[in-house]
Amino acid sequence: MTTMTKTKPASPAEVQAPLAVLAELSHRCPLQCPYCSNPVNLERASNEIDTQTWCRVIDEAAAMGVHQIHFSGGEPTVRKDLEELVKHASDTGLYTNLITSAVLLDQKRVEKLADMGLNHVQISFQDSEAANADRIGNFKGGHKKKIEVSGYVRQAGLPLTVNAVMHRQNLHHLEDVIDMSVELDAERLEVAQVQYYGWALKNRAAFMPTYEQLSWATEVVEKARERLKGVLVIDYVVPDYYARRPKVCVGGWGRRFLNVNPAGLVLPCHAAESIPSLKFDSVKDHSLAWIWENSEAFLKFRGTHWMPEPCRSCDRREIDWGGCRCQAFALTGDEFATDPACELSPHHEEIFGLAAAEAEHEPPPFIYRKIR
Repeated sequence: MTTMTKTKPASPAEVQAPLAVLAELSHRCPLQCPYCSNPVNLERASNEIDTQTWCRVIDEAAAMGVHQIHFSGGEPTVRKDLEELVKHASDTGLYTNLITSAVLLDQKRVEKLADMGLNHVQISFQDSEAANADRIGNFKGGHKKKIEVSGYVRQAGLPLTVNAVMHRQNLHHLEDVIDMSVELDAERLEVAQVQYYGWALKNRAAFMPTYEQLSWATEVVEKARERLKGVLVIDYVVPDYYARRPKVCVGGWGRRFLNVNPAGLVLPCHAAESIPSLKFDSVKDHSLAWIWENSEAFLKFRGTHWMPEPCRSCDRREIDWGGCRCQAFALTGDEFATDPACELSPHHEEIFGLAAAEAEHEPPPFIYRKIR
């Protein structure tokens, strides 16, 4: 275990307000995606914070200077108070985004959400081909429903983003996914590679693409960006396992983003609960601003004081902010370790070489995420 200096509370003057809040309304979800990004241990419905508490959190976020709120899950549409929360956020001046699987939505509810002030909808797709999409999400008829709801979103005048989680079992359909996004009149397509921590790490061998697959996908994206300039914005990030340097995780730990989970715990990133040493404060006990400025979980990796070598003396330390702490812990057992995505990590070749070798073999069956 790497030994670092004790964390020090940051003064309010040293901490910028977060740009965005991810509001995880529930961990409940009708899909069983093998790459689910929620924590391994899920919050039960009985632990979810109530409407009044969420409205207070929204007020506090707006008062802090937050610009955006993203309603997510699980599946946020399982909450019957979603419309009320959207309206409350809209009334405070926050930009509102719904991140959804869409399978529980109908036209009437989409129209009501738009009337309540919803600004944007992001719908997840498992593939462009219905049978494979339904197999990946383990939800019969899911793909057809997503197509229908995408139409309702555009008919309601709402901007649409397609979030396509890509991997070795659907990457060969990437060109069709791009064409599908255009046909759905989406403004943006996120070509999102699987992030291998939490539940997804259990399925890494089933999802990891080969280097050749990734090179082909990168070429497809670059050509599509040029061809569809002014029509479709395409966001694309290569998997960390084929990177030379780590990605900037959520804009830097505790710098621009915070996550409120269904039970009211406030996290520096979506996957932070995967690090068992962290203690998270709750909106039931403290204000959002107090947690942002003083919570041990935010202070621990905010800035550069915690970094080991070679990160501490790296000229990119205030660019990538040390990469992903959750990935460092998942792959090395040490949350302070250099992110193995970095070629300077002593674990880089061993760990990522193993994953690349997995990609050369026949994929094993999925371990589905079954939420009870």
